[in-house]
Amino acid sequence: MNKTIVVTGGTKGIGRAIVEKFAAEGFTVLTCARTSEDNFPQNVHFFKADLSKKEEVLAFANFVKQTVSQVDVLVNNTGFFLPGEIHNEAEGTLEAMIETNLYSAYHLTRALVGGMISEKQGHIFNICSTASITAYTNGGSYCISKFAMLGMSKVLREELKSHQVRVTSILPGATLTDSWAGVELPAERFIASDDIAQIVWTAHNLPATTVLEEILVRPQLGDL
Repeated sequence: MNKTIVVTGGTKGIGRAIVEKFAAEGFTVLTCARTSEDNFPQNVHFFKADLSKKEEVLAFANFVKQTVSQVDVLVNNTGFFLPGEIHNEAEGTLEAMIETNLYSAYHLTRALVGGMISEKQGHIFNICSTASITAYTNGGSYCISKFAMLGMSKVLREELKSHQVRVTSILPGATLTDSWAGVELPAERFIASDDIAQIVWTAHNLPATTVLEEILVRPQLGDL
């Protein structure tokens, strides 16, 4: 039986790169996004969902359970960035960031991890950020949400050790995605989304007795 992977936010950026990498390696892939997408390989199953809404997270989880009998890998990737500072960002910015960047991962993990625990196998990847460990001006609520995401990932790691479920936090620096659209910097100044996908693939393929707990990735110059 083919192994399965669930990837949130799989239509672009890091999520899309992970979807394509694991699909090319023969995994059955289940993914979602807010906008419809049909340009995927045959072994990719897509579900339209806005994961800032709990009911749509749970609907996606039900779609996963109805489509496959087990989940081998879960990648919590959904997230977005709005610049601003705590004292001047728009009202509701924190709620929007927490709902999308944190709660989506919390609710989806709770919905799917039971199967991993029962099987005593599985691997959860949480896509965090360098903003999970370094606060910066104009990061505002995004930094708060990403600090919280890393915190949740650390808690999961402790909780799931005895169940043989691995948990890995990925902390990328500036990656060439839509978040950086319009910035006048050459592409080589950024991490490629494909590089993050390769890191996830490599980390997953370590022996089950080994886990990479946290992976910090930066562009070569280290300043983004």
